Amino acid sequence: VQVVWVRNSGCLVVCCCFVFCRRPPKLRQISWLLFVFFSSDIEISRAQSPKAVDVLAKEIGLLTDEIEIYGQTKAKVRLSLLERLKDQPDGKYVLVAGITPTPLGEGKSTVTIGLVQALTAHLKINSFACLRQPSQGPTFGVKGGAAGGGYAQVIPMEEFNLHLTGDIHAITAANNLLAAAIDARILHENTQSDKALYNRLVPVVKGVRGFSSIQLARLRRLGINKTDPETLTEEEISRFVRLDIDPSTITWQRVVDTNDRFLRKITIGQANTEKGFVRQAQFDIAVASEIMAILALTTSLEDMKERLGKIVVANDKKGEPVTAEDLGVTGALAVLMKDAIKPTLMQTLEGTPVFVHAGPFANIAHGNSSILADKIALKLVGEKGFVVTEAGFGADIGMEKFFNIKCRASGLVPSVVVLVATVRALKMHGGGPSVSAGAPLKKEYTEENLQLVADGCCNLQKQIQITQLFGVPVVVALNVFKTDSPAEVDLVCKIAKQSGAFDAVPCNHWSDGGRGAVKLAQAVEKAANQKSSFKYLYSLEHKPLLEKIDTTIAQKVYGAEDIELSPAAQSQIDRYTRQGFGKLPICMAKTHLSLSHQPEKKGVPTGFILPISDVRASIGAGFIYPLVGTMSTMPGLPTRPCFYDIDLDPVTEEVKGLF
Repeated sequence: VQVVWVRNSGCLVVCCCFVFCRRPPKLRQISWLLFVFFSSDIEISRAQSPKAVDVLAKEIGLLTDEIEIYGQTKAKVRLSLLERLKDQPDGKYVLVAGITPTPLGEGKSTVTIGLVQALTAHLKINSFACLRQPSQGPTFGVKGGAAGGGYAQVIPMEEFNLHLTGDIHAITAANNLLAAAIDARILHENTQSDKALYNRLVPVVKGVRGFSSIQLARLRRLGINKTDPETLTEEEISRFVRLDIDPSTITWQRVVDTNDRFLRKITIGQANTEKGFVRQAQFDIAVASEIMAILALTTSLEDMKERLGKIVVANDKKGEPVTAEDLGVTGALAVLMKDAIKPTLMQTLEGTPVFVHAGPFANIAHGNSSILADKIALKLVGEKGFVVTEAGFGADIGMEKFFNIKCRASGLVPSVVVLVATVRALKMHGGGPSVSAGAPLKKEYTEENLQLVADGCCNLQKQIQITQLFGVPVVVALNVFKTDSPAEVDLVCKIAKQSGAFDAVPCNHWSDGGRGAVKLAQAVEKAANQKSSFKYLYSLEHKPLLEKIDTTIAQKVYGAEDIELSPAAQSQIDRYTRQGFGKLPICMAKTHLSLSHQPEKKGVPTGFILPISDVRASIGAGFIYPLVGTMSTMPGLPTRPCFYDIDLDPVTEEVKGLF
């Protein structure tokens, strides 16, 4: 299906062209089903030729000077568009979340794509999907890519899943430049006098010594209102050149966009040239970098630069925060990120527009695509259009952070939540056998079992209740698999409606594309017309950090009986409160495989004590993130990673094996 967005009328012309159209109807149906069920995602993606990205941009109302084309199918969109369309009313804002998933994922990206294809290609309503850029970690690890699947995916899927326009590489470069600056500064301060440091930091160039603009800003923060380097006293020079970073308080880690468990704990500085400055450190996965969160939460280039400068990397020996601005690296970070701040335009299999921008994980970060992509899309679709974005993992994690962190930063108010469920996941929550990536599903998951489904709906009911805490209508989208029986599907939809969902709809977008999600689109359109009483879960001003973590998120959202703070976590909370960061929102780093901290606890665990092992601060991004239990910020590779199946045809240059 190819879709053309007719700008003058705002309607769509849909042109269908199926491969098997000349065969008799029965053979045509059989051939279509065989193609659907025996083709991989990448084969389905390649069976459709995407329209040129400049054509797509013109269709949706972008001007020629508002796009920067990358190849034939991708383009960066410039932020100047927001100024041009500032008086245009926003469209409706829809969030796709989910129940607690199996390790295989339950298809939120697929539902997101199927929904916008249904809205635009079949109901003639302007819509935009806003998705996160996938990390190479899961792409080559267990879960695979994040382009959707079947007949509801972003194309070309290999370009979507591999590199895209280089944003994650830019984040990695910026993150590691800051990490290098920290250790280099400690080394130089340990090995040089105040005078030597000053002469190198403020060198004489062509007979003139002068401060850079970022050095002048540091002087002002220190209360030194001087601009002539020759007039500083010895005491002022010492305060200026010495950050006095306490190495034991460094929280800024190096990153790489690969699942590499052996980088979880490393020793740096072992070369003789580092003069004995050795310390333990670690790598995080790139999408866990605070710079990724900043990219996702920023509202302009100026705002991004300010946020980058606020990044707290450590404390000094007096217990005061040391920032990227103190290190003098803010401008360089902004330069590395100047292209990454622009959302990337792509398209679905049915030719509808997609923005791909930012990619923070939801278990170790806030798990949402960028505010900028959402804001641009809301202007482009018009007042009657829809922007559909996705929150990572279950509603208890990604959705909670979407509302309490992203919506606070953006000022946008959601119209509807689409809650994705599968019979497979519900059976797991009902007591079914464990589900493991790469292992065949047990018969409980491939044969009808109404009792398992009914028992597992407790998790669905809990996630509906969490959504209702925010006052937003919820539509349940049951992502149907070929092994699901009609009775199981009907049972889930019945229980969902009885539990307070506005509607519950079975979806077949994986096999039927947008056509298989038309009923979902109709339900979303109706729900969006309902009165929303959206509210945040907690006040930033009136609740201290501990109360936000404990009584609000741990107890009200997860269902914990209480929390248990480690001494290190309590010390960090006290420190951040003393430093003036107590009014920031909370971003819990917790397993996505359970409402509790224990991945094996399915359904709706109760009576558990949630252990908080550490608390860290992302001041530039604007949140505090507690680490629950043994949560790691660097995933590892399984015994059989996805990369075993990924290959390149040296003749055609086609990528094989991605999913």
